[in-house]
Formats: sequence, C-alpha cells, structure tokens
Amino acid sequence: MRQADQVEPQTHHTHPSERARDPAARMAGGLLILTALATLIAVIGRVSADADQPTLAESLIAISLNSGLYGLGGAARFLSGIILIAGSWYLTKTWIIRERLGTPLVPYLFAGSGVFTAVSGACAVALALSVPSPGESGLLFAVVVDPITEATANIRWLTGKIGFALAGLALIVASRYQWKVGGNLRRIAPVSAVLGIAMQFIWIDAATIMHPIIGSLFFVWLLVIGAMLFTGRVERHFVASL
Repeated sequence: MRQADQVEPQTHHTHPSERARDPAARMAGGLLILTALATLIAVIGRVSADADQPTLAESLIAISLNSGLYGLGGAARFLSGIILIAGSWYLTKTWIIRERLGTPLVPYLFAGSGVFTAVSGACAVALALSVPSPGESGLLFAVVVDPITEATANIRWLTGKIGFALAGLALIVASRYQWKVGGNLRRIAPVSAVLGIAMQFIWIDAATIMHPIIGSLFFVWLLVIGAMLFTGRVERHFVASL
C-alpha cells in the first residue's frame, strides 16, 4: 500500500476554546450594537421632527420646520442600514454559519433589511434637503407636492417597512436555531419568534399604536444578541451543544 493511502484524513476543526473567541462573531456583535444605537438616534430625530402627519403636505411642513432633526434622523437611519449590512457580512464569516450549525438565511435577511433601511434613510435625507425653508414668520402656509417629492416620500415609507419586516423574518428564523442550541439562547428563542411575528404588524395601520413598543423591543434584542456575540457567549452555547 502506498504511503499516501495510509495517511488519515485531516480535519480542520477548531479547538472549542478558540471557537469561543471567533473574531468574526466579535465584529458582528459590535456592529449589531452600533446598529441599535444608530437606530435609536434615527427614531429620536424623526419623532422630534413630528413628521408623521395625516397628509404628505402637512408632513412636509413639519419637515421644513425641523429639517435639521429630520435630516439627522434620516442620516442615522441610512448609517444603521449600512452598519447592519456590514454586521451581516461578518455573521456569514463565523464558524457557526460556515459549518452550518446556524443558517446563512439569518444574515442574508438582515443584509436585505439593511439595504432597504439605508434606502429609506437616504430618502429621508433627500426630503429634508428638498423642502423649502420657512418664511420670516417661521411658518409655511402651503407647500407644493411635486411628483418627485411624492415618489421620494413613498419610497421612504415602503422601504422602511420592508426593512423592518425583513429584520422580523430574521428573528423568526433565528429563533429555531436558538431553541436547538439551548441554554440562555433557548430562553431567548420564544421572545425572538414572538417579536419577529409582531414586527410584521408594521403593514397594519390599525396596529400603529404598537409600533413604538415593538421597535423598542427590537432595539433591546439587538443590544442583547450583539452583546452576547461580542462577549463570546453565543459561541460558547454552540460549542456546548456539539
């Protein structure tokens, strides 16, 4: 028998202690935390601008009177989308995803959410830059809603909802793997599933009163999972389940 035939197949499994120090997971966790913080700034800017009015014309007046705040919120929203895309890319590089202990569908859904969120934020910035400045009295008595402005506002509305809904789908998919792993992740799994389903209510106007609560819970979810990834707790749960 040739010597080459006697060589045992080589495995390239990383030692468990090294797996729990996955630098890709650290980066992904840190970026999820930054996503949450940027999202918080975006919400504060938009709410402070009081731009959610019954009609587009009234919303544009509010944006004009608070263009700085609304523009800041839009810029933060754009940045949160870009950061989420980066965090998703690092998630695909973790050994958990590469060895298929977790599904790449979760980071792909988050990446899609980041793309739509960034577009929504860019549209918000464009609206803040396009509205006329208030007159000497500090008020606008009327605004002209041209087709470009209306299209920009509609795209901002639609992409924002799609981005939020895709993030919710990511939570639903993640909950299945969190449950399988066990430990603290199993305790978080039901919260992920319920929150992910609740995030789909973004499409229901009658559930508007719930949106701030759901958004706040998603903010906390990002912070918790981001911190667990950053500190290596997620990897340790997966290592223990092997």
